[in-house]
Amino acid sequence: MLGISPKTVHSSSDVLLSRGALESHLTPGPGHEFGKCSCSRNSRSLFGRLLNLASRASGLRSDNRKAYGYEVASTTETPDCVWMSGSPQRVRRGRRSRLPKLLLRVVLGLLTLILASFGVLHIVLVVLARKTFFSDVDLYNTYPPNWGKAGQVGEGLVDYPTDATRGVLPIPCASHNDYWRRVPLFDALHAGCSSVEADVWLFDGEDELLIGHNTASLTRERTFRSLYIDPLVELLDRMNPRTEFNNSTDHGVFDEDPAQTFVLLVDFKTAGHELFPRVLQQLEPLRRKNYLSYWDGNKLVSRAVTVVGTGNTPFDLVLEYQDGRDIFFDAPIDEMWESGEAEGEQDDRVSKRGQGKTGTGLTHSPNAFNVSNSYYASVSFKKSIGYLWRGRLSSEQLHLLRGQIRGAKRRGLQSRYWDTPSWPTSLRNHVWQVLLAEGADVLNVDDLRAAASLDWIDVKHDWLDA
Repeated sequence: MLGISPKTVHSSSDVLLSRGALESHLTPGPGHEFGKCSCSRNSRSLFGRLLNLASRASGLRSDNRKAYGYEVASTTETPDCVWMSGSPQRVRRGRRSRLPKLLLRVVLGLLTLILASFGVLHIVLVVLARKTFFSDVDLYNTYPPNWGKAGQVGEGLVDYPTDATRGVLPIPCASHNDYWRRVPLFDALHAGCSSVEADVWLFDGEDELLIGHNTASLTRERTFRSLYIDPLVELLDRMNPRTEFNNSTDHGVFDEDPAQTFVLLVDFKTAGHELFPRVLQQLEPLRRKNYLSYWDGNKLVSRAVTVVGTGNTPFDLVLEYQDGRDIFFDAPIDEMWESGEAEGEQDDRVSKRGQGKTGTGLTHSPNAFNVSNSYYASVSFKKSIGYLWRGRLSSEQLHLLRGQIRGAKRRGLQSRYWDTPSWPTSLRNHVWQVLLAEGADVLNVDDLRAAASLDWIDVKHDWLDA
């Protein structure tokens, strides 16, 4: 007979045979010796069937049992009656059946370790004053709870004339497509943005200038006056009260920094030469109360609001107003590239169309743009600087960026880049950091909350950023 000692019996769902049943059939009875057999024909046939059944369940054949770890011994009895050589072995679960559980434990252990590590890291950042435990908790609004209310301690001491923007620190950001905010203008002011962008449309037969990103979003209620001009006039009237102590109009929109001008960036969406005089007309309430910055023929007089025209704003019409000019141009910064050695040397990668090109003529020199007629110098970051394939600015991109900002500063203009990366946030934060470090004056932002938090300034390990 053949005697085999299985090192491992592989389980199978095709054969339902309990461990106890298998052991009971394979355990020798009285008069049996391992390696010999004196059982009856029926018993031998039963043992043979059981062995064949187990062999088929484990995928084993008689000719490859040894290859799967079976010890095959020579026997003298019929192959239908098989005994394991040596002592009987319990049928054990194979190693492969334990592998999924082992992998699951490893994965769960790694996840636990990672979460614990980030918890420790957050605590370290809190200790280093990089983070706060509960950033949304405003303790100042909860204590003391009734101070200043009617009939309570401090009654009449809470409010003051210029408290509309109390506690708001202005930051160098422009609210891109501001009309998309839940509360246009005031969401940006609450975040501290020193500039907002308004897309303005003019249609034949309409008395008002409409506000929206495209024609599908326009309504007759959302106008240049209702969203921006009238609210600014009302806010500035409050910030400049006529009292026995004050009779001036030089207080800006920010209580923390009254001298900070607020830039109203007007994006001309329709034909600029028809739209320009209508925009000038609707600025009259701000102009009449001396709230608009202007060029007096010799210098820029900064006031509470500075109006800058972008998009299809015609540069030739801006130049027509020599004295008292109170709408300024958003110049093309990609035309202002200068090397560090030779001023006026131009980069040959200059766009001939788009923002900052209307009404300029192709023969205009970049030196035509200066502080007397322009305020911003802007360009699309994606089109001018390009995509950041490695997640960082290359040396060539930095060289181009520095040359453009250098040219804008020499002309007294504030540099601004729009269409910057917004995702992933680590890349967005890197671009913001580089722009400010290289001298850009304003960030064009969509996420006001992220820009206002200023956490991105202190981030050193960008891969930890969400």
